[in-house]
Amino acid sequence: MKYPFLILSLLFSTCFTNQEKEALRPNDLNLVNKSDTNLNNQLIQSKMKITIDSKIFIVTLDENKTTAALKVIMPLTLNMNELNGNEKYFQLSTNLPTKMENIGNIQEGDLMLWGTNTLVLFYKSFQTSYKYTKIGRIENPTDLASVVGLENINVIFELE
Repeated sequence: MKYPFLILSLLFSTCFTNQEKEALRPNDLNLVNKSDTNLNNQLIQSKMKITIDSKIFIVTLDENKTTAALKVIMPLTLNMNELNGNEKYFQLSTNLPTKMENIGNIQEGDLMLWGTNTLVLFYKSFQTSYKYTKIGRIENPTDLASVVGLENINVIFELE
């Protein structure tokens, strides 16, 4: 009885291509979250490219379920809002899995999740008592603050 289920599972995972994953709508993420196998396949350390205007930043992604779930809904073009003169944020239409921790020191270039659906890109370093889930960090955040400015901005997130 186990073997037909195993064969069907293998067949399904083979047929579920990367192209189909990219075609998922954000609300489809809830279906993907129910399958640890799909998320665990995304837990390989990887890089993300962030484009702001014509400037490209490379992010080294953390290996966690939050990042894996974010990869499923990428690429994303987001109109990120300015907040506090040190961060840009965007509220995603779906919740991501979290593992919140008290960060203490935010570093310029940190990419994190606040709550379950707010993607935050920090462009200045500071102390905080808030809890976040780590997603990754820009490898070389030089000029990040001047590129993002103090206005809302469009940011493209895509896997490298």
